[in-house]
Amino acid sequence: MKILVIGSGGREHALVWKIRQSPKVRKIFCAPGNAGIASLAECVTIASDDINALAAFAQEKKIDLTVVGPEAPLVAGIVDIFEAKGLKIFGPNKAAAQLEASKAYTKEFLHRRNIPTAVYKIFDDPKSAQEFLDKAQFPLVVKADGLAAGKGVVICKTLDEARQAIDDIMVKKVFKSAGDRVVIEECLEGPEASILAISDGKHFFVLETAQDHKRIFDDDLGPNTGGMGAYSPAPVVTPDMMSKIISRIIEPTIRGMSKEGHPFKGVLYAGLMLTYQGPQVLEFNVRFGDPETEAVLPRLKTDIVDIMMASVDGKLDKLNLKWDSRPCGCVIIASGGYPGNYDVDKPIEGLESAEDPQTVVFHAGTKLKNGGVVTSGGRVLAVTSLGDTMPEAIKRVYKTVDRIKFDRAFFRRDIGHKAVNTKAGK
Repeated sequence: MKILVIGSGGREHALVWKIRQSPKVRKIFCAPGNAGIASLAECVTIASDDINALAAFAQEKKIDLTVVGPEAPLVAGIVDIFEAKGLKIFGPNKAAAQLEASKAYTKEFLHRRNIPTAVYKIFDDPKSAQEFLDKAQFPLVVKADGLAAGKGVVICKTLDEARQAIDDIMVKKVFKSAGDRVVIEECLEGPEASILAISDGKHFFVLETAQDHKRIFDDDLGPNTGGMGAYSPAPVVTPDMMSKIISRIIEPTIRGMSKEGHPFKGVLYAGLMLTYQGPQVLEFNVRFGDPETEAVLPRLKTDIVDIMMASVDGKLDKLNLKWDSRPCGCVIIASGGYPGNYDVDKPIEGLESAEDPQTVVFHAGTKLKNGGVVTSGGRVLAVTSLGDTMPEAIKRVYKTVDRIKFDRAFFRRDIGHKAVNTKAGK
């Protein structure tokens, strides 16, 4: 088989790495890829949102399966265009991708299907949103409706913070058109968990659990990011909790999308808050999470190509997934200044230090320049390790992280502490 992977981040590096392990695959292309992916696949200089060029390339090279990493091309309808040309592609079509494209759409869908989520209001103009704040209870959450690279959510503890969030999102347009509408909702309390499910429109599998670390600083302080690290499994998701997640959230979502005429194929990523009332939906994404993918895929023993093809062909009920029981930890090394302004083209040293066979350094924001690897993004590397226990996995991953250097490199020191400090994580 010939596979095309679309994207350039740590998630895509992890996907290429796992796909390459399939005996069915003889050639992998990645568009546009990065410095790490270049050692595993042929990188193609086509942007991930240049859908027509990607489709033409897939036809020319007779690609057997295209795998879409980022959300933007899915939301733009890449699956519809590829399928119209008779090309197999893993992911939801444009209608189903609305679950990530619009938080307002998702909240209304959840309400229609009686799926648990926070109480909310939707606003199309800043004046009415500001008026609502005058009688609102705090804390609350202000969310840009559209795609904002994981940064369009503001937790507001005071009226002033909420007013500033509305002004930034709807007036100053810091997230551009993603802020044409906002969702204001109650602030749920409890631990968070990331649940990834793969569906063929009718059947689905839930993957092993993971927990992301969204805030930039230790102890979950500072602004949200695209994710500063993750670990799998998440001990907070007990068997009883998982049963509730599947019966109350995943199953009714897959069934509801089908009933509403938008069968969901691909990866449904549920960002959940595990409240005292049970699991509630914070958001849906329609693709593999990042960095959850880097923490989950090293534990997957089943051929990922078989899974993706079964999703495309509606045959997931014919498969059984197998997992490595060992836990996995992932730490993101970011550029200083992220998630704000940061410099690029910083030479990276120590990449060869991951000599441990249980450790993989996935590249996120890197590129090749003058024969070396330099930084090209905010999140630069995703260092991932397996271990017999969670503490061992975390110790192993930081051993490698500490050996990698570039100017103003930054990372959290507490990834996995929540798992290590629970009985289930030991």
